[in-house]
Amino acid sequence: MSVILSTDSIVPRERMEYWSSIVGRVFVPSDIAATPETPFSGTITTDRLGYLQIATVDAVAQRVRRTSRLIAEAEEEYLLVGLQARGTAVLTQDGRTAPLRPGEFALYDVSRPYTLDFPGHHQQLIFRLPRRMLGLPETDLRRITCTAIGSGQGLASVAVPFLSKLATDAETYGPEVGEMLARNVVDLLATVITERLGQDPAATDAGHQTLLLRIRAFINDHLADPALSPEVIAAAHHISVRYLHSLFHGEGTTVSRWILHRRLEECRRELGRPRRSRPAVAAVAHRGGFSSPAHFSRAFRAAYGMSPREWQYLVDHS
Repeated sequence: MSVILSTDSIVPRERMEYWSSIVGRVFVPSDIAATPETPFSGTITTDRLGYLQIATVDAVAQRVRRTSRLIAEAEEEYLLVGLQARGTAVLTQDGRTAPLRPGEFALYDVSRPYTLDFPGHHQQLIFRLPRRMLGLPETDLRRITCTAIGSGQGLASVAVPFLSKLATDAETYGPEVGEMLARNVVDLLATVITERLGQDPAATDAGHQTLLLRIRAFINDHLADPALSPEVIAAAHHISVRYLHSLFHGEGTTVSRWILHRRLEECRRELGRPRRSRPAVAAVAHRGGFSSPAHFSRAFRAAYGMSPREWQYLVDHS
């Protein structure tokens, strides 16, 4: 069932405070400023399909900023996909700027600062998903954030109408169908990103590619489990261990290497948090699924040429 949150019933002088609070609840806490000469008004209609949050935002001109201070206070593990339906927007993140017109969308990562400028009345469809679900390397995510993707660009011609209809019809789907549609959204977005980054998704059988994406998402969701193994992964996806190894062999790696790679990436990101919210090295090793801090330190040094504490020092003084 859709939830509608609107400023219409709020007295004008309290609308911005109310709007900031609902944006924080539906998406992530943000600093919001509006044009003082224009009476503020806005409505958010939100639905949920499995782990996917879908919201339609209809509002007047404003600037939305996700700051380092807000990230440090409550770091979130989400990606947002903003699809412009009416009006225009300008997204800034990772040193890039992406103007968005109707029919264009862009990804932004709430774990890093960003700014969204809406110069006038607008409607945007926003999809919030756990960042781990895409199953893509951190380097690929950083390459694709704040990049305008339009319906006239390859597989985005399929993604844009699909996402638009999903936002319109979200409340009509039951829980089981909702879970399936959430997975479909993630698979489609991952394929569009792969195409956009210059990797030809047609080079791999579509069924194999979809299965591989789901396996990567499963790995990301179970990184903290020290018992995660090819046998466990194969059983969870009803395939043989041999077939699992063949999928990763086609990607130029092995299952074990991929698990280690993802664990180290997540641990390195955790260690790079601001000091106030940074966990201890031993806690990071435990959450990363390593058998001991010593095992974690050896693997980290082998991958990055320095110890975890040396990496923290580098982050703090860069």
